[in-house]
Order: sequence, then structure tokens, then C-alpha cells
Amino acid sequence: MSFDVDPGSYRHLRLELDGEVAWIVLEVDEDAGLTPGYDLKLNSYDLGVDIELHDAVQRLRFEHPEVRAVVITGGPGRVFCAGANIRMLAQSDHAWKVNFCKFTNETRNAIEDATAHSGQTYLAAVNGTAAGGGYELALACERIILIDDGSTAVSMPEVPLLGVLPGTGGLTRLTDKRGVRKDLADVFATRSEGVRGRTALAWGLVDEVVPRSRFEETVRRRAREAAARSSRPAGAAPIPLPPLRPDGYVYETVAARPDGRQVTITVRGPRPGDDGQGWLLRMTRELDDLILRLRTNEPELGTWVIRTEGDIDAVLAAGARPHAEIGHFYKRTLKRLDVTSRSLIALIEPGSCFAGPLLELALACDRQYMLDDPGRPAAIQFSRANFGDYPMGNGLSRLAARFHAEPGRPAALERLAGRRIGPAEALELGLVTFAPDDLDWDDEVRLALEERAALSPDALTGLEANLRFAGPETMETKIFARLAAWQNWIFTRPGAAGPEGALRRYGTGRRPVYDRRRA
Repeated sequence: MSFDVDPGSYRHLRLELDGEVAWIVLEVDEDAGLTPGYDLKLNSYDLGVDIELHDAVQRLRFEHPEVRAVVITGGPGRVFCAGANIRMLAQSDHAWKVNFCKFTNETRNAIEDATAHSGQTYLAAVNGTAAGGGYELALACERIILIDDGSTAVSMPEVPLLGVLPGTGGLTRLTDKRGVRKDLADVFATRSEGVRGRTALAWGLVDEVVPRSRFEETVRRRAREAAARSSRPAGAAPIPLPPLRPDGYVYETVAARPDGRQVTITVRGPRPGDDGQGWLLRMTRELDDLILRLRTNEPELGTWVIRTEGDIDAVLAAGARPHAEIGHFYKRTLKRLDVTSRSLIALIEPGSCFAGPLLELALACDRQYMLDDPGRPAAIQFSRANFGDYPMGNGLSRLAARFHAEPGRPAALERLAGRRIGPAEALELGLVTFAPDDLDWDDEVRLALEERAALSPDALTGLEANLRFAGPETMETKIFARLAAWQNWIFTRPGAAGPEGALRRYGTGRRPVYDRRRA
């Protein structure tokens, strides 16, 4: 799987630019599914459709600084989006279904992040039926405008029709984002036909219902109003996003080298003569692409060993005052790493450059090993960015999450910004897990990696997901933890995925057979 696309290669959506307003029009090519065996009818989507949507959201932030409002709508016809393609889900293996849901969640979160931080307010112009993931796409937008034609409905039919949950945050966004009462949300999520017009408005499922005769005019007016309220700076220059073109898993600033059941990922810092902002953007794009490709294509590489190489001062200079969009992109990339179901081990060695933005990579890992060799000193260094510029999904910096039991510790550590921290001090401060000397380093690292590979991958996934997110729950952590965990489990149950389950029997005219025992 490749995630590197551009508007010239889109097959499923159309990007239209109209001054301060952009339109993402869903016109899914039903014959262009990623794999044989299903047709993408009724603007349903698979991973290929969502890759294009992810790319469009990203490009609007970087390449179109003039855009202040974005409208997502369906193409000609009476369907906004029918959600994830059921035939695709039924024939996919468990890992594909879970990764698919994770990526679609990350794309919806990117839409909300653009509204919150980039002054690009997203509006959903629901001009036809929005079912399942289609309505969840609308929920990611700041405002939902529903056509009131007597037949168009919003619905979440996953529970009554498919025996699964809405897979991209819908249940959580109903209650946490839109404040829908839990009894009404219960009715809505178990009513396969959905809710129309004035009832959808009264229940808080949409923000506005408009007759067909005034629908387009109203959407355009609401988009202009959103653009007028935008905080997006005027006159900013576009930042192009050219193709990445890696050689396998080797990029210009990032390289991954698989070895058995693990992969070593090395991030290279800026070289002399590199433009710091250019390096930071390229590194972020390459790391983001690599995470996605390894997550999707290499499920048996269960341990990711994270290394860096380069000059600490150059990394600190590159991350000192990043362009706002580059900073937000790196934040989202780190969040993608946080929710990746792989063991993450940082190796901090002589020649490493875990400082400022790259120190976040080490802090994101489950363990950090730092070589203590006086003859070849290794060091880490804080910058201002480590104290809140790249928050996790729980809203905390990685340092605040690491020292959750000591809320005053991050402020004390911030006073150390500006100087190198060696292995002994890093260990004493709790910034690394172990600091072996040069005699024990090879054996300790080797044994740790071998022991990790011998453990149950399923148990490790659960362990890591529970330990990485200390502190408060947010809508984002609920979507990626509580909701995703239940969906992960349901995807393996016979009521959904078995030969007589709802996913398999959908559309056949035969009722699913459920195991009636509550587990």
C-alpha cells in the first residue's frame, strides 16, 4: 500500500477552489476499489477513498493558505456518503479492518484539527443520505447542514444491520462533541432507517435543515460566514507538497531497515546547508508516510527501534520557530505514532540528536535506552517545544504524561532547557529507562529486544495502549482507546465476522445468527 497521492491522481473526489472557500466533492468511482470483490456504490468508501480525503485535507492546509472554509458534500445524486463499504469489510481480515478504522479516525481528527488550529472551518453539506461512516464524516465537521426533502436521513445502521459499532468515532462524537442525550443517541444508533429533517435538528444530530430550493445558496452563505470569522493569516505563501518517492522504506531523512520481527527506524537530522524548515517538513512527511506504510504493509514487524543521527544544535535550530502548519503536522504525526500498535524502543547513542522536536520521538517510545560511555558521550536536550507544542491525544505533553504523578516536574525540567543532559543525569531525572555502560550495552539491548519479540503481540498491544495515555480522557482518547478496543473485539466475534454473522450475510436476504450469550 502507498499513501502518496495528489489531486491529479484522485479517482474518488473532486477538489474545487473558489477564493476563500474550497469544496471537497465525493464522487466515488464504484469500479475503483483497492481490491476485487466489491463495488463502491452509493459513495461508499474503502481505504483508497480515505487516502485521497486525507491528502486533500493536508494539501488545503499547506498549498492553499487562501482557503478559510471547506465544504464537504456529495456529487450528483441523492447520496452524501453511504459510509464504509460493507462488502470490503466482510472480505477483509481482522488486521485490515482495524487499521482501516484507525486511519479513517486519524483523517477525521485531522479535519477537526484544521478547524481548530488552521482557520479552515469544515462544513458538511449533506445533500443526500448520510449513513454510517458517511454521517461520521459529517460529524467531524464544525457544522452540518442537512437537506430537508422529506427523504434524506442521517443514520448509524451499524448495530442493527451489521452487528458492529460505528467505526470512526461516531458514538463518542454524538455525546461528547454534539451533546446528544444518551437516550436519544441510543435510539438513533439502533434505528437502521435513521432520522430525517426537523427531528434530526431537534435531537442535535445536525445544525440546520434547509429545503432543496434554498440548499446550495444557504451552504454558500454559511461557508462565506465561516471564512469571514477565520483567524487564518492573510497573504501567506503556499507550501508545496511534492511526491516523496522513497526507495522501499528509505527516504531522504528517514530510513527503515527490517530485521526479523523488528525494524530499525533512523531519523537523520539537518545537514550543513539544509534549510531547517524544509528539513522539518520533509522529515515529518517521510516519517508520517513510513508509519502508515509499516503499519499497513508489515504487521509482523512488532518492534520498532527508533534511532536518530545528526547534530543536536541543528535540530534545535530547525525546531525553534516552526511554521504553524509544519508544527501542527508534526504534532499529528507523533499522535499517529502514539496510537500505533507496535512496541517502540528508543536507542540514544553517541551521534544521536534526540533534542527538541526529535526528543519527542524518544518520549513517545515505551522504553528509552541511553548508552553511558564517557569516551563517547551521548546527550539529549530540551527545547520549549517539549513542554506543550506537541500535545498527545489526552491534551498533555509527553513529559506531563510521563510524570503524571508529579505535576510540578515538567516545570522543573523546563529550567534545564538549553543545556545537554548526559546518561547518568537523564537516568536520575527519569527521562530514560536504562543507561547501560559500554560493556553491557549490546547485551542489554539485544536481550530486551529478544524478550519483547517472545511475548504475545496481542497482549503487548493492550499493554502499550493502556500505559501510553496517563491522565485525563478526551474525546480523542476515547475514540482510539475505549471505542476502538470494543470494535476490535467485536470484529472477531461470530455475530459480526463469523460465516453466519451480520457482515457476511448483509445484503443476502438471510438474517444473521448471533451468539446470544453476553460476554
